Amino acid sequence: MARRERATTVYSSEHGRVCRHCGLPVSRCACRANPRGSNPEVPDSGDGIVRVGRSSKGRGGKVVTTVTGLQLTAAELQKLAKALKQRCGSGGTLKNDVIEIQGDKRDVLVEELEGRGFRVKRSGG
Repeated sequence: MARRERATTVYSSEHGRVCRHCGLPVSRCACRANPRGSNPEVPDSGDGIVRVGRSSKGRGGKVVTTVTGLQLTAAELQKLAKALKQRCGSGGTLKNDVIEIQGDKRDVLVEELEGRGFRVKRSGG
């Protein structure tokens, strides 16, 4: 897409979300209206609440605990994921700014994150 005065498309099945200011896909947006597009180190602005949930979809019945809503840079997320895995004594990973810890460790994670000064909510069932 070429640069436009005012892009009217907000979503395209080919590109996904589109910046309403420059008309480029959000992942390639370089305008000042979207600082995350130009600098992936700037964390997303959210509501400031970390959500700890439990999921087993697409994992063959295995349960993982997910931690979302963290407004940290990629390096800080890696360090926190490592610390949480050590605290729980289990494995896990970091995918798309979501920390996944193997097993149902919600209680331990909520306690640990609150101790680190985050506002935490349990999500899901």
